[in-house]
Amino acid sequence: MSENVGFAGQIGPEHVEQVVEKGFKSIINNRPDMEGGPEQPTSAQIEEAARVAGLDYVYQPVVAGQITELDVRTFANHFNELPKPVLMFCRTGNRSNNLYQLAKQMDLLDD
Repeated sequence: MSENVGFAGQIGPEHVEQVVEKGFKSIINNRPDMEGGPEQPTSAQIEEAARVAGLDYVYQPVVAGQITELDVRTFANHFNELPKPVLMFCRTGNRSNNLYQLAKQMDLLDD
């Protein structure tokens, strides 16, 4: 955790205003659509709310326990280009945190 990143469990469109209030400028969604079934909000629904609120948004789904080097490098490119701070989320926040930590260990992050 740094001043440039935060991690969260699943958010929905209704949470985007709170994300803005906490000072985040961007969101990265690491949870595949429908992973949690039909009650899980889709990336498109969250992205629409994020864009209306003036946030940058990236959908980069990764599968827990199957994060590849390509996933890490793709994430690092997004992270380095997005306005900070960035809120990353998945089901619990752990997958997003793992992705961030791997990118840090590989010295891929500008922060």
